[in-house]
Amino acid sequence: MAEEALEAPAENGGGGGGGDSGASASERGVAPIKPQYLTTKEEFHKFLEAKGQEKPCQETETGDPGGNDLAEPEAKRIRLEDGQTQDGQTDGAAEHGELLPAQKRARGQNKGRPHTKPTHYDQNRLCPSLIQESAAKCFFGDRCRFLHDVGRYLEAKPADLGPRCVLFETFGRCPYGVTCRFAGAHLGPEGQNLVQEELAARWAHGPPVRNGLDKALQQQLRKRAVRFERSEQVLRQLSRGPPPAAAVPQVTAAEGAPGQNNCEAPVAPVDPGAATPPHSPARTCGPLTDEDVVRLRPCEKKRLDLGGKLYLAPLTTCGNLPFRRICKRFGADVTCGEMAVCTNLLQGQTSEWALLRRHQCEDIFGVQLEGAFPDTMTKCAELLNRTVEVDFVDVNVGCPIDLVYKKGGGCALMNRAAKFQQIVRGMNQVLDVPLTVKIRTGVQERVNLAHRLLPQLRDWGAALVTLHGRSREQRYTKLADWQYIEQCVKAAGPMPLFGNGDILSYEDANRAMQTGVAGIMIARGALLKPWLFTEIKEQRHWDISSSERLDILRDFTSYGLEHWGSDTQGVERTRRFLLEWLSFLCRYVPVGLLERLPQRINERPPYYLGRDHLETLMASQKAADWIRISEMLLGPVPPNFVFLPKHKANAYK
Repeated sequence: MAEEALEAPAENGGGGGGGDSGASASERGVAPIKPQYLTTKEEFHKFLEAKGQEKPCQETETGDPGGNDLAEPEAKRIRLEDGQTQDGQTDGAAEHGELLPAQKRARGQNKGRPHTKPTHYDQNRLCPSLIQESAAKCFFGDRCRFLHDVGRYLEAKPADLGPRCVLFETFGRCPYGVTCRFAGAHLGPEGQNLVQEELAARWAHGPPVRNGLDKALQQQLRKRAVRFERSEQVLRQLSRGPPPAAAVPQVTAAEGAPGQNNCEAPVAPVDPGAATPPHSPARTCGPLTDEDVVRLRPCEKKRLDLGGKLYLAPLTTCGNLPFRRICKRFGADVTCGEMAVCTNLLQGQTSEWALLRRHQCEDIFGVQLEGAFPDTMTKCAELLNRTVEVDFVDVNVGCPIDLVYKKGGGCALMNRAAKFQQIVRGMNQVLDVPLTVKIRTGVQERVNLAHRLLPQLRDWGAALVTLHGRSREQRYTKLADWQYIEQCVKAAGPMPLFGNGDILSYEDANRAMQTGVAGIMIARGALLKPWLFTEIKEQRHWDISSSERLDILRDFTSYGLEHWGSDTQGVERTRRFLLEWLSFLCRYVPVGLLERLPQRINERPPYYLGRDHLETLMASQKAADWIRISEMLLGPVPPNFVFLPKHKANAYK
């Protein structure tokens, strides 16, 4: 039924095309919803305002009769304004360059919101020494610019958001004390922070999250005091030219943690026959084994069989740790952290290292690195090999955005064979875990490169390659080319190849596996419905109710508060990532409303009224309605809260 959708590219921009043969041209790209549920845009929003407790907060002052509240079309209009016209669509303002910036600022949703960086977090901020209950000594001394008067802080603090604190109920103690937005759940009559001793004792070793950045290592990275002796040796060898083909070991996937037991502490590089540098910290835990002093050879790496497993793609912005926990609960087998820039990791940036964190439920976990040069990528691989616990390291050669591409990273590496080879060979030699690569079909739309690169990647030492069935130029305007992926499976053998693109149902997954791929990677499908992993494993369509979907969002907020914190800044950060996810979830059409199953990933829902008010609210394309859903879970938004969906702003998703 959907074979044509997998084989034929979509001809209309905006992800349309590939509909069933009975649909007319005007219906392509539109989800087939039963007529009794269809409505107009005006009636849709009128219903939500009439049924809701209150009108959507922070409405824009002027309406948008052109329908610019749809996520995907608005992003593409912004891209067309930059001069990339297609299908004869012109804005008229492109001929008048002086008017273009003003029109850019005036288009889209949320144009009435202030475009300023929130600074209210720094106002009336309590000193960390008081939060951590060490008031006898301030960390900053006389230079401290924070408040030391708890009473004054409580007078300006907003009201609590709820009676239950997730951190207190999970770990037995909330580290945010009086600054917690749910502080009433764990503050005593005199304002002291209560502790559940039995529950706190279970987590005495720390929270269930690994791969944190050690402060000592961060200082060394910022001072450029970390030595990369093994990387420098490998880079010198690579500069002399690649080794003979017969000498290249065939690397297989490995399982388990890196070869060194680090306990999240920086460990000096260990070379055979070389002593540890005296100035480098070398803290370890546990008994000393041969694995600590003798490095594994590539041919000795253990096997990790990923055949037939469901792989959650490394999703920038939305693929955070709380979202991965949701997907793991629904059956994802393999997870990967968000794309991390290697230069930022080598500089010790805390925000970049946060992308490497791993929850204890992620039994098969990897990290994805992005870079353009062999030296930085190899050194970063060596650094991660001895400081974090991962099962594989992935190289991002599929990122299409200009910010990465113009610097030579992402998709640009597919046209830079010499640098690409040095990166893969260098990283593979310094890693004790397998190296994987994620690529696209090519850079240009009709110039496929993957079938030529795959045999080379196999010889360079890649353990697994994931192929996204689109080129950089296509982005998401065409359907994934699974026929080409099937050809690449033969070219890559015996190296396993994973396929990626347009998986939104178990039928799509079954057809993808028929191409011979070792497994499938799921990206946007998981954003639209994270229970897709359950549907694939149980081979069924899940007509999930709106209350069940709200429970999923409630669990996400609980995971977010655990991960980002329960103070004001943590709550609003959780809200931002929740809203970013809601901008994708609104594209899902419930199974009971569809005339034809399944929904295809290139089909956008028309305006429809759901089976209850919450189901209708979740189908809204307006950011104000997404904020209303977030208020059900995290309380009211602050008056100066700003939310602009990233995938609408830069046309990346």
